[in-house]
Amino acid sequence: MLNALLAIEFASAAGVIILLFFINAPYGRFVRKGWGPTVSARYGWMLMEFPAFLMIAWIVLANLDKAGAFGAFFLIIWEAHYFYRVFVYPFIMTSPKKPFPALLVFFAVCFNSVNGAANGLSLVGMGGFYSANGWSMDARLWIGLTLFIAGFGVHAHSDKVLRILRRQGKGEYLIPKQGMFRLVSNANYLGEMVEWTGFAIATWSLAGLAFASFTIANLLPRAYSNHQWYKKTFADYPVNRKVLVPFLW
Repeated sequence: MLNALLAIEFASAAGVIILLFFINAPYGRFVRKGWGPTVSARYGWMLMEFPAFLMIAWIVLANLDKAGAFGAFFLIIWEAHYFYRVFVYPFIMTSPKKPFPALLVFFAVCFNSVNGAANGLSLVGMGGFYSANGWSMDARLWIGLTLFIAGFGVHAHSDKVLRILRRQGKGEYLIPKQGMFRLVSNANYLGEMVEWTGFAIATWSLAGLAFASFTIANLLPRAYSNHQWYKKTFADYPVNRKVLVPFLW
């Protein structure tokens, strides 16, 4: 089962990164008609993120004896992110009624169900590995946790910067100039990529790698599109600001 789920994730990542360089997913600044029925952005985000919150918890908690202390710990940090995404972010977003294509919600529900199940099964299966290898003293755990925490901090702070700007612009887009936005156009995406790369390192699992790969594949093309949009929309957009990687790209 786990191998089949991982194959789906890696294949999805390869397909998504190619597709999204040609088609901008129709939400946020790129929302447009022609993508079928819509739901409000608030309920769209809640619905599509909830399976990731539910599936991993269901699997790990049902097999806690096999997942062990490390499985429970990784579950907690995973759920911390998704608690924010499901139960906090949708209620503090500035445009909760903005249309969000139901088709994208469906695809996201499918992916998040697969991803949550894959990472849950992986944590259960690797419980013995963590215990046998003294994982609490392993550098991979601490490097990964550092990246995860730093990435989550950048991600959440960048969301806050964007919310404040949207309120100041009364729903219109303005140029973000705080936090990591001083260096890159997509600080929120950078934070999320770093976060899940950290999780992959901390868990040292193929499931974590699959999720990190999909996250990058999904967000990298959109980051490039956002950067080009900013440059076209604002004549005074900072010329030295990079797309996603500070000082490089």
